[in-house]
Amino acid sequence: MDLAYLRAHPEHLPTFLTHQRIRETPVSGGDSCAASRLTLDDGHSVFAKTWPERADRPLPEGFFAAEAAGLRWLRETGTVAVPEVVVALPELLALDWVEPGEPSPEAAERFGRELAGMHRAGASVLGAPWPGFIGALPQDNTVDEGPWSTWFADRRLRPYLRRSVENGALTGAETALVEEVVARIGEFGGDEPPARLHGDLWPGNLLWGADDRIWLVDPAAHGGHRETDLAQLALFGGPPHHARILDAYREAWPLADGWRDRVPLHQLQLLLVHTALFGGAYRDAVGRAARAALRGTDRATVDR
Repeated sequence: MDLAYLRAHPEHLPTFLTHQRIRETPVSGGDSCAASRLTLDDGHSVFAKTWPERADRPLPEGFFAAEAAGLRWLRETGTVAVPEVVVALPELLALDWVEPGEPSPEAAERFGRELAGMHRAGASVLGAPWPGFIGALPQDNTVDEGPWSTWFADRRLRPYLRRSVENGALTGAETALVEEVVARIGEFGGDEPPARLHGDLWPGNLLWGADDRIWLVDPAAHGGHRETDLAQLALFGGPPHHARILDAYREAWPLADGWRDRVPLHQLQLLLVHTALFGGAYRDAVGRAARAALRGTDRATVDR
């Protein structure tokens, strides 16, 4: 099997894997999936993801289809580097292999400009026309005309707050703080038309390539607020050369007044996803983000 055959007959890939006709090397695939590098007969490689078979954790319907749709939607902008989807089957996703490289200031600056271009490509509505996932959790992509603030509270904060309360990850104190953020969501300001988002842009979803570019992987793509991607990028210490990425982005497309005060608000979504998925280890981070978001709202109110 070579790349041309695989593109023409993607449905045959599981059979070739089962019968060990392809060299398979395990690689990191994230928290949800098993992943491997597949070397084809022509020497070309692809990155393949599968869902580990467990009776207590069945493959969610549409999981790989959602990721493939998001990758294609981001790639069609011709801005940020996004791997080509080679195979998209219900049980398997295969992407063109990206050879890893080392972080560089030049790649960071280029990525900042490209990310601004991807966001500027826009979206017709908030959400997306496919069912969404973020990590292993469902993400409500029901399309919505907005306003963004109400949509963000209803579709991106409340669902993961509810899951985090149900699994015991949050105490009453953190829950009350997040509920106050939700109640005051209209006070934050900064509403903009929908941008085209990666949607899960923490630093681990940047792949620094040997071609001196940053590639985007593992999206939870949808139409949303561009500040969400940028705020997520700052989580967990940020990527190498983070300041250069942000400076290049702002030079290409300046951010609205008050954006720094809104960073904790936008980070709160992904932190709640973490408490919903991983439990109380991220409890304090949720509390800190909610308190910081409320302080930012208070400052904005005084400034007005």
